[in-house]
Amino acid sequence: MVFAVLVAFPALLGLVALYTRNVRVALTLLLVGASLHLLATGWLWTIPAGLELSWMFKLDVLGLLFLTLTSILFLAASLYSIPYLMHGTHGEQAAPHRFVPCLLWFLSCMSLVATTQHLALMWAAVEGTTLASAPLVYFYRRKSALEAAWKYLLLCSVGIALALLGTFFLGIAATASSQTHAGLSLSSLMSVAPTMAKPWLKAAFVLALVGYGTKMGLAPMHTWLPDTHSQAPSPVSALLSGALLNCAFLAILRFYQICIASGDAAFARTLLITMGIISIAVACAFMVRQRDYKRLFAYSSIENMGIMALGVGLGGMAVYGAMFHAVSHSVCKAGLFFVAGNVLREFGTTRVSDVRGLIQRLPVSGVLLTILMLAIGGAPPFGLFWSEFIIFQTAIGSHPWLGVVFVTLLAIAFLGMGGVLLPMLQGSSASPVQNRKESTLSVVTPLAMACGVLALGVYLPPVLSDLLHRAAGLLGG
Repeated sequence: MVFAVLVAFPALLGLVALYTRNVRVALTLLLVGASLHLLATGWLWTIPAGLELSWMFKLDVLGLLFLTLTSILFLAASLYSIPYLMHGTHGEQAAPHRFVPCLLWFLSCMSLVATTQHLALMWAAVEGTTLASAPLVYFYRRKSALEAAWKYLLLCSVGIALALLGTFFLGIAATASSQTHAGLSLSSLMSVAPTMAKPWLKAAFVLALVGYGTKMGLAPMHTWLPDTHSQAPSPVSALLSGALLNCAFLAILRFYQICIASGDAAFARTLLITMGIISIAVACAFMVRQRDYKRLFAYSSIENMGIMALGVGLGGMAVYGAMFHAVSHSVCKAGLFFVAGNVLREFGTTRVSDVRGLIQRLPVSGVLLTILMLAIGGAPPFGLFWSEFIIFQTAIGSHPWLGVVFVTLLAIAFLGMGGVLLPMLQGSSASPVQNRKESTLSVVTPLAMACGVLALGVYLPPVLSDLLHRAAGLLGG
């Protein structure tokens, strides 16, 4: 029953919302779906890990971690969507009646990624997230939004095709050394992993890393991400960065678990470290002197996905740091995109040069932007500082040169983001746009995200710490 609430119920609500032309009714359906999803996810925390209903649905601690992040962020995005749709933020060219159905289908697909351990079904769910979210990217119906949506569809479809080929290779690797068919469930594949054909298995992981890495935003397959995040509505950008990228990361981790079981963890870790460092370096290069603040946050997502890949690749305690970083980054980045929505509504542009005097025009959003900027930059005492410190500590202990490169790139990213955002906060604006009162929901949601990432740095609840440790344990940490 709980899996029906998580996967089927949002999909059915989306169908109902599709034929609902009243925005208030559609938003009510959205809030009902988000609330019930969070309640069902909360119930899963009260039962032992490894709940299995059928071959289709099985939830371990990794799936529970990313499912919880998805559910929390979706409720926050749903609340933020109320003023976004009700107060005319979307403009005359948008199609708000498609917003809620696609958002609910998006939730359904992301939930399926987290709750299934059948790699073929997981592949279909990841592809479903692309199809459900592409119309959301084209929400504003501008030429630039259309270009971003097509880029998103084409690049991610190529990536997902490679991931499908990797899934086929994994099946071949499982049957190459025996005449029995192991199936494509994670438990079956891990049980036969020690006897898998190594060339096929390594090829499968490479294809999965490149394929799902495209959806995750790892460089150099990241080119869709800045356009998509900058053109999508702010609540959608928050979900794309805070939840969708995690789903692709989880798909890569499933292949990584099989590599660990087969004894090929060293090969997989080398690839993860390489892709992680490249992603961080590429993101830093584009963050410096960035001219669009939503694209800035998108490149920051690429950087943080690289940090997570690096953490898992380093192994040991860094895997725990990567899991902790996934939580902190999701919360913080969602808050940043919510604030970006407030700035866009006030100034009508995403160009950095056109936004000045933000702290005077939007005092609450200005303060929240400052706090979240420090948090995403890894300043203490926020959660991202501790996760990055754990990864750095592991890197400096095993590969000193890598630790130096890592901390240098983090410093460049922090200075680059500060150099872009601080001028927006200061000065005075010559724009003729009249000041608008910040609605309660438009500031409460990013405020909750800011408080969350601060709380993660000050006090980590034992139940969450235990879940992170168990999740890291599944990945050899």
